[in-house]
Amino acid sequence: MPDERPWKPQLVALDIDGTLLKWVAGLGMSHEEVTEPVHDAVQRVLDSGAHVVLSSGRAPHNMTVVADKLALHGHGERLWIVAANGAVVLRYPPAEVVHEVTFDARAAVAAVLEQHPEALVAVEERGVGYRVSGPFPDGELGGTTIVADVADMVAEPVSRVIIRDPKATAEDFVKLAGSLGLHGTDYVVGWTAWLDLAPVGVSKASGLEYVAQQLGIDRADVLAIGDGRNDIEMLRWAGRGVAMGQSVDEVKDNADAVTGTVDDDGAAQEIGRWFPAPGSDGMDA
Repeated sequence: MPDERPWKPQLVALDIDGTLLKWVAGLGMSHEEVTEPVHDAVQRVLDSGAHVVLSSGRAPHNMTVVADKLALHGHGERLWIVAANGAVVLRYPPAEVVHEVTFDARAAVAAVLEQHPEALVAVEERGVGYRVSGPFPDGELGGTTIVADVADMVAEPVSRVIIRDPKATAEDFVKLAGSLGLHGTDYVVGWTAWLDLAPVGVSKASGLEYVAQQLGIDRADVLAIGDGRNDIEMLRWAGRGVAMGQSVDEVKDNADAVTGTVDDDGAAQEIGRWFPAPGSDGMDA
């Protein structure tokens, strides 16, 4: 006999920047503040017994801070966190990497720098911050930065490479990513001229698939919310993928639904449909 109970997510996967945290106008960084509606909505998910998994392009050390602000570990369980666009999965607290995918980034980095020779390059220095080829715009990289030679940065396999050209546009990088076509490397373009290089097949979706398998949860029972191009695979993979209201059309077109903007606490609106606040009917949220 078919299960006729209404659908309710068992796992809620949440992007951070532009989804949980509001963008600082004109800069490629977020306000490191969680609004009360978003905090309360996340707590209702946890109170129900469902899981909340942060899924971001951020490095792990920049995600545990947000987990703390959301009080995700207040229910006593170690969290699952999907970092570096799916290349790194960790448990927290304490932070422990339990799954990582790496790749040889030398050819891809060389190809991008041939087109954008003045672009900046960054590779995560685990637990510290990033090794960088030069100073990034203020606030775009969290943690400590250590200036290093690009060849040294990618001499060994890495989980992710960031390439940033303050003199270019996101549209420039979208065209660039589509023309390179290098074997073994995937590309994701951010809101600005920001390019993430990753192993082929690795995305937030693959990281979440790993977590869902560990938890025994089917992808059909996952709600995912995000706003960027690096969220597209995640939104398509989840049982219900929801784009934030300020997302570009490419992201919205790959989502099942669109919620309010980050400035209107759109993530809380969508979560409230399935985990309503007391006195609310939920589905009209």
